[in-house]
Amino acid sequence: TQRPTPTSRGPAAGCVPVCSSVCLRVCARAFACVCAAVCALAGGVNCSWTLERHTRSYNHLEGDVRLRRLYSANKFFLCIDKGGKVDGTRRKNLADSLMEIRSVSVGVVAIKSVSTGLYLAMSKKGTLFGSVKYSPNCKFKERIEENGYNTYSSLRWKHGGRQMFVSLNGRGKPRRGHKARRRHPSTHFLPMLPS
Repeated sequence: TQRPTPTSRGPAAGCVPVCSSVCLRVCARAFACVCAAVCALAGGVNCSWTLERHTRSYNHLEGDVRLRRLYSANKFFLCIDKGGKVDGTRRKNLADSLMEIRSVSVGVVAIKSVSTGLYLAMSKKGTLFGSVKYSPNCKFKERIEENGYNTYSSLRWKHGGRQMFVSLNGRGKPRRGHKARRRHPSTHFLPMLPS
């Protein structure tokens, strides 16, 4: 009789041992359980692996700087004008829409307009604005969603325990952070390479 393999039984049933982001998404929870069990059996081995649910980023990206245009699922480019107003534009090559996205820690970024030098920031009330100085209001959790878009939520502020997201409505106007949800298209952005 053939001995069953670890991938054919238990909570990870149905997964195949290949390097696939789909398999990793499906099996992430099962992998966390398997890892915890292996660490417990190893006894005395320092196992510090944890599964972070809200960020999908990697240590090697810390300190990384990317020049991108943030294109929303509502078909607007995020921009910050020299007066600090955050808005959406349909103009692909508007200077105010070119952003420098800098990783400040794992899964956390600062977003700055290259032309104006202003940082994207969110107030306690969830209002987006351009800030001259980098502060805790300028830190956003970057998450890659299942549909391939990114979401950006304030690291500092929450509303009733819920995350507050960078969001542009159907007219390209910023929505207040507490009115947007992670799964809503208004919060989804594609970081596009400048052309």
